Amino acid sequence: MSVLRTYLKTYVSAAFMTGLAFFFLGVWFIGSLGPEGIWFVTVLFLIIVAFAAAYYALEPIEKEYRQKTAALEQKLNVAEQQQRQAEKEEQLWRQTLKERASGFPSLVGAIDEYREAKDELMTEYLRIKKHPAVKASEMLREQARLRRQAERNTKQTQGIIEYYENIAPFLLDFKDELFDEAQETEQPFTDEEREDPATDYLTIEEYRKLPSAVRNQQALDRFWKRPKSKWLLGRMYERYIGYLYEKEGYDVDYVGIFRGYEDLGRDLICHKPDEVVIIQCKNWSQFKTIYEKHIFQFFGTVFQYRDENKGKNVSAIFYTTTVLSDLARRFAKELGIELQENCKFDKTYPSIKCNISRIDGTKIYHLPFDQQYDNVKVEPGRREFYCVTVKEAEDAGFRRAFRYKGHLAKK
Repeated sequence: MSVLRTYLKTYVSAAFMTGLAFFFLGVWFIGSLGPEGIWFVTVLFLIIVAFAAAYYALEPIEKEYRQKTAALEQKLNVAEQQQRQAEKEEQLWRQTLKERASGFPSLVGAIDEYREAKDELMTEYLRIKKHPAVKASEMLREQARLRRQAERNTKQTQGIIEYYENIAPFLLDFKDELFDEAQETEQPFTDEEREDPATDYLTIEEYRKLPSAVRNQQALDRFWKRPKSKWLLGRMYERYIGYLYEKEGYDVDYVGIFRGYEDLGRDLICHKPDEVVIIQCKNWSQFKTIYEKHIFQFFGTVFQYRDENKGKNVSAIFYTTTVLSDLARRFAKELGIELQENCKFDKTYPSIKCNISRIDGTKIYHLPFDQQYDNVKVEPGRREFYCVTVKEAEDAGFRRAFRYKGHLAKK
């Protein structure tokens, strides 16, 4: 309808203007014609007016069409460019995924080529300078090659490690593992004395001359003060959380300690007749944050346990010395995982295990660094207990076990 109105409006306007033109320019001509001539001129006039009206009516429509067509072509060109860019990025992304597991060899190779070019400039300078040093140039070229090879291997190894850490977050717990070094003394311990781990924390004079209670307490105190690897700190945190549940009457399986990588994220499995609590422990620095991938991993292993133990009342708790991200906290709530954030490790907790042998009733206490410590379960019903100091254990009639024979260990 809008086109029709435009056409009629333009037709009337064109007819008026053309009529004026005919009136002023052709009155004499029209007057000299007979009736047939007047009709002819009139029809010609109407045809001209119709064409003029159509031209003026359709011109803005055509102009608008050209503008829209140009805009559509521009959008199409932009879309094609974006598609080409997306395809290029997808190809790069796919290539990156392929190379990520092998340490980005293409990127490392490009860096190596750049450094090789820089090294070659230096070696070439030594060869062609005013006083050439050809031998030094060759030596530099060989040393630069060895250095680049070492750097290339290092970067690829770092890339592979980061890749596996990303897909298996629990590996971070074992990163930068440190091992406590035994103190060096002028006079070495005997092989028999070395069977006692307390020698790692005492001088030979202290070990041989101090009373057992004083000696073992001093070794324990130094154990707590000495820097520890992340692996050992994680292990001790699991022991501490497990102790809290043992106090509440749970039978605790220390799966993370005994199965290591195969624990599937189930560090502790705490049993009561009517319930099972699965716990994951993260003893991380307060500056680190737990993200949703850790929650997803934990949920997956809890789901697997529930699926394999249908009918049991299974709950999940995530303990950490730090905090979770807001998104991880939301996911934990939706997935039914209880959170215990900022749950710090208390080094003063009763860590000495007082155990009574099932074989001969011998009372033995175990310190946290003793070989059989994790194999021993404290059963209060058998008058076994945890204590804080060595004096408490020895006053109760327990002695230290430092010679470890498999057939004597409590099962």
